[in-house]
Amino acid sequence: MKFTGFFLSLLFVALSCSDKVPDTVTVDPDNTAGVEKAVTINAGQTFQTMAGFGASDCWSPAFVGRYWTSGRNRISELLFSSETENGKPKGIGLSLWRVNLGGGSAGQGDASGIEDKSRRAESYLTDELTPDWTRCEGQRYFLSRAVELGCQSIVLFSNTPPVQYTYNGKGYSNKGGVSNLKSDRYDDFAAYMAGVAQHYMNEGYPVTHISPVNEPQYNWESGQEGSGWTNDEIANLTRELDKALTARALSVDILLAEAGDWEYLYKMKGDANRSNVLPAFFRAGSPAYVGDLSHVKNLICAHSYWTDGSWDGMRSVRKQVAQAAQQYGVDVWQSEWSMLGDGYSSSEFVGYDPASEMDIALYMSKVIHNDLTVAGVSSWSFWTSMDVSRWGHKNRFLLISLIPAGGVDGDIQHEGSFQATATLWALGNYSRFIRPGYRRISLGMNESHSFFGSAWIAPEGDKIVAVYTNLSDKGVRLNETHEGWSGKAKSIETYTTAGGKELAGEVVAVDRQVVLDAKSVTTVVYNLR
Repeated sequence: MKFTGFFLSLLFVALSCSDKVPDTVTVDPDNTAGVEKAVTINAGQTFQTMAGFGASDCWSPAFVGRYWTSGRNRISELLFSSETENGKPKGIGLSLWRVNLGGGSAGQGDASGIEDKSRRAESYLTDELTPDWTRCEGQRYFLSRAVELGCQSIVLFSNTPPVQYTYNGKGYSNKGGVSNLKSDRYDDFAAYMAGVAQHYMNEGYPVTHISPVNEPQYNWESGQEGSGWTNDEIANLTRELDKALTARALSVDILLAEAGDWEYLYKMKGDANRSNVLPAFFRAGSPAYVGDLSHVKNLICAHSYWTDGSWDGMRSVRKQVAQAAQQYGVDVWQSEWSMLGDGYSSSEFVGYDPASEMDIALYMSKVIHNDLTVAGVSSWSFWTSMDVSRWGHKNRFLLISLIPAGGVDGDIQHEGSFQATATLWALGNYSRFIRPGYRRISLGMNESHSFFGSAWIAPEGDKIVAVYTNLSDKGVRLNETHEGWSGKAKSIETYTTAGGKELAGEVVAVDRQVVLDAKSVTTVVYNLR
C-alpha cells in the first residue's frame, strides 16, 4: 500500500496529541523492521558506576582446569577474552571472577558425606593447618587465565569454613540455623582467608574483595558445602577478618553478606536472626554493626533468586532494595543468579520444557536489566560459569555446557566436549561493553516486560553504550533523541545475540536508524571520538 502525504499528516497529528509516543508501524523500504520505538538517551543524567560483571568458579572449573587440557584454553577465552577473531568476539570479557575458597571436602572423598564429587571442593589448608599452594590446580588455572586475559577483580568467597575448623568436621552443616564454625576458630578462619588473599596478591593477582559467608539464611544440611549463620555470628567473623587484613596491610574489602534473596536485606523473613541484614550491619547501635570497620565499605550483596517470577514482581522487590540501600547509604551488588525459580509468570515465560536456550537467555536479560536499573546494582554476576547440563536444565544454570566423555552422566574428570550457550553471549552484551568505571545514564522509553534497555557512558566520555532487549516477534527500529552529548557519534556499531547470532557485529551508518532483531539482546556502541 502506498501512503499519501495527507494520510501521513493525519498520522503525525494523532501522534502529537498523545501523552506517550506509541509504537507505530512505519513505512520500511529496507524491510528490516516493522515497529518503531522512541528512545531518549540523556548523558546529562547519571546514576551508579559499574564495578564489573562476573561469574563463579563453582564447581566444574576445578575439574575442567585440571583435566580438560585440550579445551580449557578455549573455555577460558569464552569467559574472559575481549578480543575478536575473524570479525567475531572470542569471548565475553568478564571483568570479575568469583573464586571459591573450598572447605576441603574433596580431600575427604566419600567420607565427606557429599555424594556428588563434583560438589566437593578443595582447600589450601592441610591437616597440619598449614597452607599448600599446589592445591586447587583446576581453579588456579582459570584464575591465572582470568587475569592474563584482562579480568580486573578477583572476589574470594567461602561457602563453609575449612573442615578442620567445623564442629562436625564436614563441609556441610548439622548445626541448623547457626554457624558450623567452632567458637574458638573465628580468628583462625579469618586468618586463613586473609592468608589466601595475601598469597595471591603477592603473586600479582587483583584480589579486591573477600566474601566470608554464602546464603547464611539456609542451613546447608546436605548435598554441597555450606553453613547457616546468624547476623551476629557474621559480624563476629567480619571483625576478625578485618583484624587479619589490617595485620597484613592488605587493601581488600569485605563483601557482606551474600543474602539468599533480595528480601532478606530489608525485611523480616523467616528467622529474625538471619534477616533484616542491612540494618543489622549498617545501623549504628545494632549488636551486629560493622559499618565502622576499615575493610567494610558501604557495600552489600545479595542473590537474585526467588524474586524474579514476573516483571512487576521483580521491580517491586528491587525498588525496596534501592530504598533500603539509600536509607543506609550503601552500594549494592548482585553476586549470584541463575534460573532457579519455579514460579515464573506464564504470560512472560514459555516454561522450562518448551523453552529454547534463547528464551532462557532473554529472561536472564530481564533480570539483569531490573537489577541494574531498579535495584541500582553496581556489579552483576551469574552463578556457574560452566557445568554439565542434566535433567533437561538446558542453559538455566550455566554459561558453558560441558559433556564429559561418556555423555552427561559420565565422569567429569574425563574430558569431552563443550558448547557456549545463549546465556553466555547474552551476558556478553553487558559484560563485554559495560566496563568497570562506566556510569549509567538516562535512557527514556516506553519500557515494558517485552522491550527495555539501559545506557552507559565511558569514564573518558568517548563512548556511550546502550543495551536493548526485544522479546517480541517483531524487529524494532529506534527513533532516537540524544541529549547531553557533545556532538554526533563518529561511528556506531551493534552487537546482536539472537537465534543464530552470537554477539554478531555490524557497523551502522550514523545517518541511519538502529535496527534490533526480534527476540534479541543488542548492544549499541556510539563512538564519540
